[in-house]
Amino acid sequence: MNKFPLLVNLLPKTDPRYKRWRRSLRKRPEPWNKGCIKESNLSVAKISRTFKTRKIDNFKKWREKAIRLGIIRNKFPKLEKNGDLAELIGVVLGDGYIGKFPRTELLTIVSNSKNTGFIERYSKLVAKIFQKKPSLSKRKTSNCVDIKIYQKEISERLDIPSGARGNLVKEIPRWIIRNRNHLKRYLRGLYEAEGSFCIHRPTYTYKFLFANKNESLKQNVYKGLEILGFHPHESKYQIQISRKEEVFKAKKLIRFRQY
Repeated sequence: MNKFPLLVNLLPKTDPRYKRWRRSLRKRPEPWNKGCIKESNLSVAKISRTFKTRKIDNFKKWREKAIRLGIIRNKFPKLEKNGDLAELIGVVLGDGYIGKFPRTELLTIVSNSKNTGFIERYSKLVAKIFQKKPSLSKRKTSNCVDIKIYQKEISERLDIPSGARGNLVKEIPRWIIRNRNHLKRYLRGLYEAEGSFCIHRPTYTYKFLFANKNESLKQNVYKGLEILGFHPHESKYQIQISRKEEVFKAKKLIRFRQY
C-alpha cells in the first residue's frame, strides 16, 4: 500500500489521470484575485503590504530562473558612442522625458501622430540602441503618440537626468563635438524634435528654426551650427538661419525630415 499521496501534477503528461486532472481545471471557478491590483482591491493591497513588511519576495525563484534563461536582462552595459546615440540624445533633450521608478526607468519620446516618419524612425532607433522594442500609445486628450520603453539605468547611460529639465544646463558632450558626423546627428535629433523649415515666397523669406525655452539647448544648437560653418542668430526662444543658401544647406546637411 502506498503511504504517500499521489501528486497528479507530477505524473507524465501522457498519463490518463494527468489528462483528466487538466480537463477538470477548466471547470474550476476563476481565483478571487484575478484582474485585481493593489490600487483597486483592499485585500490585494493588504497582501502586498504584508509581503513588503516581512520582506517576502514571491517572485524570487521565477526571476532568478528568467535571468539564467535570458528572459530578463540584469546587465546593462554602456551604450556605444556613435551617430545613432548622438541623434537619440538630441531628440530626447528636445522632445523626450525620462521618468524614474523604484525598480526601473521610463523613456518617453513624444511625436505628433501625423508625423509617421518620425514615429517609425525613432521607434527603430530606440529598439536598436536599447535592444528592446518600444511601445507606441496614442494619447486620448491630444494628437500625440508616445514612444515608450522601460529599462534600468536609462538616465545614466544616456547621461541625461530624469525628471523635468526646463532649467537643465548641459553642454554638448565632448565625444559628439569632436566628431563632425556625430555633431550633425546630434543636431538632427534636436531639430527633428523642435525644429521647423519655413519659406514665405511673397517676401523671399527663408527660415530654418530651432525653438526651445531652455537656454542651454539654444546655445548648444547655436554653437553646433557655428562649428559646421553656418551663421545663426538668436531671439528670445529661437535659433535661426536666414540666409537662403545656408537654410537649404543646413537642412540637407543634417537630413532634416528625411525619413
